[in-house]
Amino acid sequence: MRNIIVADNQDISNAGWHYLLNNHVEFSEITDVTEKKMLINQLINFPTSMVILDYTLFDFESVNELLILQSRFEQVDWILFSDELSDEFLRSLLYNTRSFSVLMKDSTKEEIGTAIKEAYRGFRYICSHVSNLLLDSNKNIQNINARQVLTITEQEILKEMALGKTTKEIASHRNVSAHTIMTHRKNIFRKIEVNNVHEATKYAMRAGIVDLAEYYI
Repeated sequence: MRNIIVADNQDISNAGWHYLLNNHVEFSEITDVTEKKMLINQLINFPTSMVILDYTLFDFESVNELLILQSRFEQVDWILFSDELSDEFLRSLLYNTRSFSVLMKDSTKEEIGTAIKEAYRGFRYICSHVSNLLLDSNKNIQNINARQVLTITEQEILKEMALGKTTKEIASHRNVSAHTIMTHRKNIFRKIEVNNVHEATKYAMRAGIVDLAEYYI
Protein backbone atom coordinates (compact mmCIF):
# COMPACT_ATOMS: atom_id res chain seq x y z
CA MET A 1 0.00 0.00 0.00
CA ARG A 2 1.35 3.44 -1.00
CA ASN A 3 0.59 6.75 0.61
CA ILE A 4 -0.98 9.18 -1.88
CA ILE A 5 -0.42 12.92 -1.55
CA VAL A 6 -2.77 15.33 -3.31
CA ALA A 7 -0.89 18.63 -3.72
CA ASP A 8 -3.65 21.03 -4.65
CA ASN A 9 -5.10 24.15 -3.05
CA GLN A 10 -8.57 24.00 -4.57
CA ASP A 11 -11.30 22.21 -2.60
CA ILE A 12 -13.24 21.20 -5.70
CA SER A 13 -10.14 19.60 -7.28
CA ASN A 14 -9.32 17.77 -4.05
CA ALA A 15 -12.83 16.36 -3.88
CA GLY A 16 -12.55 15.19 -7.48
CA TRP A 17 -9.21 13.50 -6.89
CA HIS A 18 -10.47 11.74 -3.75
CA TYR A 19 -13.43 10.41 -5.72
CA LEU A 20 -11.25 9.18 -8.58
CA LEU A 21 -8.61 7.67 -6.32
CA ASN A 22 -11.18 5.77 -4.28
CA ASN A 23 -12.47 4.28 -7.53
CA HIS A 24 -9.08 3.23 -8.90
CA VAL A 25 -6.79 2.49 -5.94
CA GLU A 26 -7.78 0.38 -2.94
CA PHE A 27 -6.59 0.65 0.67
CA SER A 28 -4.43 3.77 0.33
CA GLU A 29 -3.96 6.63 2.74
CA ILE A 30 -4.69 9.95 1.01
CA THR A 31 -3.16 13.15 2.39
CA ASP A 32 -3.94 16.68 1.20
CA VAL A 33 -1.28 19.41 1.13
CA THR A 34 -1.68 23.01 0.01
CA GLU A 35 1.89 24.32 -0.16
CA LYS A 36 5.41 23.15 -0.99
CA LYS A 37 6.64 23.02 2.61
CA MET A 38 3.79 20.69 3.60
CA LEU A 39 4.52 18.50 0.58
CA ILE A 40 8.20 18.13 1.46
CA ASN A 41 7.36 17.23 5.05
CA GLN A 42 5.03 14.51 3.82
CA LEU A 43 7.68 13.16 1.45
CA ILE A 44 10.18 12.99 4.29
CA ASN A 45 7.71 10.92 6.30
CA PHE A 46 6.48 8.85 3.33
CA PRO A 47 9.35 8.62 0.78
CA THR A 48 7.59 6.05 -1.42
CA SER A 49 4.43 8.09 -1.96
CA MET A 50 2.59 8.85 -5.15
CA VAL A 51 2.04 12.60 -5.56
CA ILE A 52 -0.71 14.25 -7.58
CA LEU A 53 0.39 17.83 -8.20
CA ASP A 54 -1.47 20.77 -9.70
CA TYR A 55 1.61 22.54 -11.01
CA THR A 56 -0.19 25.64 -12.28
CA LEU A 57 -1.64 26.58 -8.89
CA PHE A 58 1.05 25.23 -6.57
CA ASP A 59 4.02 27.26 -5.30
CA PHE A 60 6.73 25.90 -7.61
CA GLU A 61 8.69 28.45 -9.63
CA SER A 62 10.35 26.28 -12.29
CA VAL A 63 10.82 22.79 -13.68
CA ASN A 64 14.24 22.67 -11.98
CA GLU A 65 12.56 22.66 -8.57
CA LEU A 66 10.61 19.56 -9.56
CA LEU A 67 13.72 17.81 -10.87
CA ILE A 68 15.64 18.61 -7.67
CA LEU A 69 12.77 17.28 -5.57
CA GLN A 70 12.58 14.14 -7.69
CA SER A 71 16.32 13.50 -7.27
CA ARG A 72 15.95 13.91 -3.50
CA PHE A 73 12.98 11.52 -3.31
CA GLU A 74 13.78 8.98 -6.00
CA GLN A 75 11.10 6.45 -5.01
CA VAL A 76 8.25 8.91 -5.42
CA ASP A 77 6.01 8.75 -8.50
CA TRP A 78 4.27 11.91 -9.65
CA ILE A 79 1.16 12.78 -11.62
CA LEU A 80 1.50 16.34 -12.82
CA PHE A 81 -1.66 17.98 -14.10
CA SER A 82 -2.23 21.45 -15.46
CA ASP A 83 -4.32 23.50 -17.85
CA GLU A 84 -1.28 24.64 -19.84
CA LEU A 85 2.40 23.65 -20.02
CA SER A 86 5.04 24.88 -22.48
CA ASP A 87 6.95 22.60 -24.88
CA GLU A 88 10.20 23.60 -23.20
CA PHE A 89 8.84 22.74 -19.74
CA LEU A 90 7.60 19.33 -20.89
CA ARG A 91 10.83 18.43 -22.68
CA SER A 92 12.92 19.43 -19.65
CA LEU A 93 10.75 17.39 -17.31
CA LEU A 94 10.11 14.27 -19.36
CA TYR A 95 13.55 13.91 -20.94
CA ASN A 96 15.32 14.17 -17.57
CA THR A 97 13.26 11.76 -15.49
CA ARG A 98 10.72 8.98 -15.91
CA SER A 99 9.09 9.61 -12.52
CA PHE A 100 6.50 12.09 -13.82
CA SER A 101 3.22 11.23 -15.50
CA VAL A 102 1.48 14.17 -17.16
CA LEU A 103 -2.21 14.99 -17.57
CA MET A 104 -3.95 18.08 -18.85
CA LYS A 105 -7.08 19.32 -17.12
CA ASP A 106 -9.12 18.48 -20.21
CA SER A 107 -7.92 14.84 -20.19
CA THR A 108 -10.64 12.24 -20.46
CA LYS A 109 -11.87 10.26 -17.47
CA GLU A 110 -10.33 7.15 -19.02
CA GLU A 111 -6.93 8.81 -19.33
CA ILE A 112 -7.06 10.03 -15.72
CA GLY A 113 -7.94 6.54 -14.52
CA THR A 114 -5.11 5.00 -16.53
CA ALA A 115 -2.63 7.57 -15.21
CA ILE A 116 -3.61 6.81 -11.62
CA LYS A 117 -3.20 3.04 -12.08
CA GLU A 118 0.10 3.32 -13.98
CA ALA A 119 1.72 5.85 -11.63
CA TYR A 120 0.62 3.86 -8.59
CA ARG A 121 2.44 0.83 -10.08
CA GLY A 122 5.55 2.93 -10.75
CA PHE A 123 5.09 3.46 -14.49
CA ARG A 124 4.91 6.71 -16.39
CA TYR A 125 1.81 7.80 -18.31
CA ILE A 126 1.60 10.73 -20.71
CA CYS A 127 -1.80 11.84 -21.94
CA SER A 128 -2.52 12.00 -25.67
CA HIS A 129 -2.63 15.80 -25.72
CA VAL A 130 0.92 16.08 -24.35
CA SER A 131 2.21 13.25 -26.56
CA ASN A 132 0.90 14.99 -29.68
CA LEU A 133 2.28 18.32 -28.48
CA LEU A 134 5.76 16.86 -28.10
CA LEU A 135 5.59 15.08 -31.46
CA ASP A 136 4.60 18.31 -33.21
CA SER A 137 7.34 20.17 -31.34
CA ASN A 138 9.97 17.62 -32.38
CA LYS A 139 8.82 17.88 -35.99
CA ASN A 140 9.18 21.65 -35.88
CA ILE A 141 12.67 21.32 -34.40
CA GLN A 142 13.65 18.93 -37.20
CA ASN A 143 12.33 21.38 -39.79
CA ILE A 144 14.36 24.21 -38.28
CA ASN A 145 17.49 22.05 -38.03
CA ALA A 146 17.19 20.95 -41.64
CA ARG A 147 17.02 24.51 -42.83
CA GLN A 148 20.01 25.44 -40.70
CA VAL A 149 22.11 22.50 -41.93
CA LEU A 150 21.35 22.75 -45.66
CA THR A 151 21.55 25.74 -47.98
CA ILE A 152 18.45 26.70 -50.00
CA THR A 153 19.98 25.13 -53.11
CA GLU A 154 20.78 21.92 -51.24
CA GLN A 155 17.22 21.73 -49.89
CA GLU A 156 15.85 22.12 -53.42
CA ILE A 157 18.17 19.43 -54.79
CA LEU A 158 17.34 17.09 -51.90
CA LYS A 159 13.64 17.56 -52.62
CA GLU A 160 14.16 16.71 -56.31
CA MET A 161 16.19 13.64 -55.36
CA ALA A 162 13.50 12.52 -52.91
CA LEU A 163 10.83 12.92 -55.62
CA GLY A 164 12.73 10.46 -57.81
CA LYS A 165 14.59 12.69 -60.26
CA THR A 166 17.93 11.43 -61.56
CA THR A 167 21.18 13.38 -61.38
CA LYS A 168 20.94 14.14 -65.11
CA GLU A 169 17.34 15.35 -64.80
CA ILE A 170 18.20 17.64 -61.90
CA ALA A 171 21.24 18.99 -63.74
CA SER A 172 19.21 19.64 -66.90
CA HIS A 173 16.46 21.38 -64.95
CA ARG A 174 18.98 23.64 -63.20
CA ASN A 175 21.18 24.19 -66.30
CA VAL A 176 24.32 22.91 -64.58
CA SER A 177 26.60 19.93 -65.13
CA ALA A 178 25.90 16.50 -63.66
CA HIS A 179 29.25 16.84 -61.86
CA THR A 180 27.91 19.91 -60.01
CA ILE A 181 24.82 18.00 -58.86
CA MET A 182 27.00 15.08 -57.74
CA THR A 183 29.05 17.50 -55.64
CA HIS A 184 25.90 18.91 -54.07
CA ARG A 185 24.66 15.38 -53.45
CA LYS A 186 27.86 14.42 -51.61
CA ASN A 187 27.64 17.55 -49.48
CA ILE A 188 23.98 16.88 -48.67
CA PHE A 189 24.71 13.28 -47.64
CA ARG A 190 27.60 14.44 -45.46
CA LYS A 191 25.62 17.20 -43.74
CA ILE A 192 22.56 15.12 -42.92
CA GLU A 193 24.67 12.02 -42.19
CA VAL A 194 23.10 9.54 -44.59
CA ASN A 195 24.61 7.13 -47.12
CA ASN A 196 22.04 6.75 -49.87
CA VAL A 197 19.01 8.31 -51.55
CA HIS A 198 16.56 6.16 -49.60
CA GLU A 199 17.85 7.49 -46.26
CA ALA A 200 17.99 11.03 -47.69
CA THR A 201 14.35 10.72 -48.77
CA LYS A 202 13.25 9.68 -45.28
CA TYR A 203 15.16 12.63 -43.85
CA ALA A 204 13.51 15.01 -46.33
CA MET A 205 10.05 13.78 -45.33
CA ARG A 206 10.75 13.99 -41.60
CA ALA A 207 12.16 17.50 -42.01
CA GLY A 208 9.20 18.71 -44.04
CA ILE A 209 11.28 19.39 -47.15
CA VAL A 210 9.06 16.97 -49.07
CA ASP A 211 5.34 16.84 -48.41
CA LEU A 212 3.85 13.33 -48.29
CA ALA A 213 1.18 14.39 -50.77
CA GLU A 214 3.89 15.37 -53.27
CA TYR A 215 5.78 12.11 -52.71
CA TYR A 216 2.79 9.90 -53.51
CA ILE A 217 1.53 11.81 -56.56
